[in-house]
Formats: sequence, structure tokens, C-alpha cells
Amino acid sequence: MSLEGIADLPLHDGHVPQWLARIMKRLAKAILEIMVEEFGPDKVVERFSNPLWFQAFNNIIGMDWDSSGATTVTTGILKEITWKHPELGILILGGKGERARNVPSEVPKAIDMLGLSTNAEKELVESSRLIAKIDSTMVQDGYSLYHHTIFVSERGYWSIVQQGMNPSIKMARRYHWIRDTTYFIDPHKAIAGYNHGNSVLNLVSRESMGTQKTILDLVRERPENIIDQYTSLIRIVNKQRSLQEYITPTKTGIVEIKKADKIVYYKPLPIPKELLEKLKKVYDVYPSNLKELLLIRGIGASTLRALALISDLIYNEPPSWKDPVNTPYDPFKYAYAIGGKDGIPYPVKRDNAEKVIITLEDIIKQAKLGNKEKLYALKRLKRLRLYTIK
Repeated sequence: MSLEGIADLPLHDGHVPQWLARIMKRLAKAILEIMVEEFGPDKVVERFSNPLWFQAFNNIIGMDWDSSGATTVTTGILKEITWKHPELGILILGGKGERARNVPSEVPKAIDMLGLSTNAEKELVESSRLIAKIDSTMVQDGYSLYHHTIFVSERGYWSIVQQGMNPSIKMARRYHWIRDTTYFIDPHKAIAGYNHGNSVLNLVSRESMGTQKTILDLVRERPENIIDQYTSLIRIVNKQRSLQEYITPTKTGIVEIKKADKIVYYKPLPIPKELLEKLKKVYDVYPSNLKELLLIRGIGASTLRALALISDLIYNEPPSWKDPVNTPYDPFKYAYAIGGKDGIPYPVKRDNAEKVIITLEDIIKQAKLGNKEKLYALKRLKRLRLYTIK
């Protein structure tokens, strides 16, 4: 399915009352058990990498349909359920704020509980760190990451859901990843949020492949040479000299800098002294690829932004400025399942929720006893699009 369109995730305050939390946990557990029974753990992990499906699941269990809290509450509930019931064959790691930083310490426990290999441990820790770095440094969209979770199956298949916030416009956006990612060429499974058009520095776009190569070449040059170029460009950006007066030698000859009206405003930019220290650190490592570059501690958004500026203005390799948001239509209709926490489209109806939970739990119980007739009936209902999204 092609993912197109936009979705809004306003920043919301508030909390989930205890009575609703109990309903949400029971309903989420019942749905998870049926999903695992029908699709298997790998497919369930994959489903949560689809923002449309993620949002629909969130709506069905009674969370707000248009809130940033949809991510934190839903993943928090799923994490509690999966760690209490590892027999489901799925575990969720990480969470909001400081809990996001617990992933490296949670991975070994998850590996042991799921019976995975040490190779899987290394992959999970590295992928977690790398993907968090990509969405905070190579996709510079004005959103600061504050939530990071990994969904892992008993076979080591994983997806990552993380969220960033932009307090100035009071909006959030959610980044979805799947194990089959390329990391650096249009790598996201999807991104859900408000589309900012052509104002996002997107260094993982296919259109930025030339910029990626130039950045990697730059960090393997003597740092002092890069600082000379960068200092000159800072003067240009600050309009201290005419672009027509500025030319610079390169390996292939003389390149004239583009005209002032072609400059895209780059911000933030580090001062040359700070940048020099970071470039020396990179030069000592001498990264052979972007992955090695990003995993160097201390190399952040401002450093990559400065290198992108040099790539654009000196080497004529401009990065993409297209916002990578690509989420499809919003699944508001699933909020009608039992209602929503904030009363939209109507307050959660406890009696309805209880009936749904009892029905699902009975289906699960019968399926475990070998009587799958009700499960097959549920699968037939799926054709009416009452429970799942294809």
C-alpha cells in the first residue's frame, strides 16, 4: 500500500484514569493474543510499523484519536502486557523520556526471555542507537525526540516507533521503522505528522545521496581545511562579502559559489572552534561509511548541518529540503469502537468495552482449547473491516 497524505498529532496534556487504563490493558491483551494466534509474532511486529494500523489499534482500545499521547500511552500499555506475558512471543523495549535510554540495558533481558542469539543483541542495540541518531540529526525537522520504543519478536524481527515534539507549534510527529530498512535512502516505513513542505533538511532522502557522499569525503579531509572553507561560508551567510567574489579550489578545479539568492537559511550552525574539535574527533576515527560517522558520540545535528552547507555552496551538492512525512488518511472511524478518553467521538462506554473484552477473551480461550470456530468467525468479520486494516 502506498502511504500518502498527512496526519496531525497535537501535543496533549492529561492522563488516563485508572478505570480506563484497566479496560485498555484487557482489550489490548485480548487483541494481541488473537493477532498472534492468527498472524504470528513477526507479522504483529510489522503491523505496528504502519502508522495507520498503529493509530487504529490506539483508537480501538479507547485512547484519543488525534493526540501525541496516543504513542506514549499505547506503547506503554503494550510494554506492560508483553513483559507480563512473554509467551506472546513479543516484547516492547524503551519508552518515553528516560525510559528510552534504557533500551541497551533492556535488550539483554529481552534476548534471554525470547531465546535470541547474541548477534540479535548487537543488532538491536546498534539499530536503536543509529535510528535515534538519524531522526535527530539527518532529518532536521524541528522536532526533538522524546520517545523511543522497539517491538521485538521471538525470531528477532523488529520495528521501531519513536516520536518527536515541536513545542513552538504544539505538535508531535511519529517515526516508524522496520528491520528491512536501508537506513540512509528513504529509510522510514512511514512518518506521521504535519507536513512542513520544503523546509526540512532531509539528509536521508534519495535526493541527498550526493550530499551524503560529499559529507563523508569532507570528514576524511584534514579538519583545518574544512574549517577554512566553513569560516568563509559563515562570512557569506552573514553577508560580509559578495558571493561573486568568492571562489575556492577543489580537487577537480575551480568552483564558483552560487548566488546569494540561492542560499537556504541553515540553522543552527556551530562556531568554527567547536566544529574543529568535533572534526578532529571524526578524523581520528576516519569513518568508512555514514553508519560509522553517525555512531561517533558527539556528532550531532549542528555538525551535519555545517557539512551540508559546505556540500551545497562549495561542491554544488545540495541536500533535499522535502519533508518526508508520508502518512495516509487518518483512521478516526476506529474511535467509534468503544469511544475515546476525551469524549471524542463520544465518552468511552464501559459496558460496550466490557462486552467486547469478554467476547475476545472467550474466543482466545476456545482457540487455546482447540475450538477455533469462533476465531474463524472473527476472521470472516475482518472482511467487513470491523477489526483490522489491510
